[in-house]
Amino acid sequence: MKVAIETHGCKLNTADSQRMAREFAASGFDVAQSFDTPDVYVLNSCTVTSAADRKARHALSAAHRKYPGALIVAAGCYPERDEATVYALDAVDLVVPNSVKSDAVRLVAEAVGASFSPDRNDAKLVLSDALLGRTRESVKIQEGCDQVCAYCIVPKVRGRERSIPADEILAAVNRLADAGCREVVLTGTQLGTYGFDLAGINLAKLLDRVVNETTMPRIRVSSLQPLEITGDVLEIWAASSGRLCPHFHIPLQSGSDTVLRRMRRRYTAGQFLAAVIRVRDAVPGCSVTTDVIAGFPAETQRDHAATVEVLREAGLADAHVFPYSERPGTTAAHLDGRVDQKVRTVRAAELRDLAARQAAAFRRDSIGQTRPVLWEGPRGRAGLTDNYLRVRMTGREIGRPRSAPAEPGAPQSGDGLIEQVRLK
Repeated sequence: MKVAIETHGCKLNTADSQRMAREFAASGFDVAQSFDTPDVYVLNSCTVTSAADRKARHALSAAHRKYPGALIVAAGCYPERDEATVYALDAVDLVVPNSVKSDAVRLVAEAVGASFSPDRNDAKLVLSDALLGRTRESVKIQEGCDQVCAYCIVPKVRGRERSIPADEILAAVNRLADAGCREVVLTGTQLGTYGFDLAGINLAKLLDRVVNETTMPRIRVSSLQPLEITGDVLEIWAASSGRLCPHFHIPLQSGSDTVLRRMRRRYTAGQFLAAVIRVRDAVPGCSVTTDVIAGFPAETQRDHAATVEVLREAGLADAHVFPYSERPGTTAAHLDGRVDQKVRTVRAAELRDLAARQAAAFRRDSIGQTRPVLWEGPRGRAGLTDNYLRVRMTGREIGRPRSAPAEPGAPQSGDGLIEQVRLK
């Protein structure tokens, strides 16, 4: 049977989908590389905003129309938050919330009448199946969040913080490297607290072990809070000879300390800016990106102006900007001072415009640099630099002979080749 998996949302969802793909393949399913005529369609959904919910409903309805004979499965965060609503959707045949996502393959097999006798030998799997068409693998090191920010639904849909044992993470990274994967993204909900529930390990020690005990050429870290970027972490980053990619995603959310307190964030705008300075001093040439929420309850124009000023001072490589979205079950949904939706939209547009100008400036400043690029796709015409710049070949370069791989066993051309490239 052929199964197609579509993923919405964060890199943690990507890690879950890639794990499901491996388990489906190990259990005898054919993981679809294109959504031609799958027997099973799985949506691994997001619910971080109301827009994410709408996107999930649209995708499920579209899949039901396009694949009328397929089993349509709604999985992930949306059904975990609002299982009754998802069950009521006419397009959905099977619901798999996060709480039972680890049993997704067994539940699907039972629903379609297939035998379920999993063979967990990852060595038998085709890398392209496991990565779901991506060039890099997201490896979950941690899940859940105990911080309970006022606006965030994640603690309700992901649960309490829990860390994956380091030996399991190292084994997974080395299996991927042996299979030809050239980059992993270490991901989770709250990476900075990794290891609090395990003996003798924390994030810095884990990064040190991944660098020194695996052969993975490129290692990314998905996101760190400002106060989690410690000297120990930066020392390992700086000493990794570029294997820890020089890209830091540091959420800001607001440049107003008043709003940050209402959000229950555990840092100030000044501490955010100090973290940006620290990473740039420790890892020259790195890029820094962030997340920002516009129009949080009781946000004034002065608060918004403070966010604009912090972004200007930080001079980031990019920012993901979201108008505030009420999530039922969060504290912020009950706060006074709701900002008019039109005002949220206008403020978000202003922040996006600033972020776009800064991103363009960062790209211009990168012209003339030589950076390693991991090429993507069967022809390898586009890829990402180590510091997270999207690059593409020009017309004259397409089809040119490719340079020899830098590491033994690396791909010779196209998808998965890491190549030093002069940016222009």
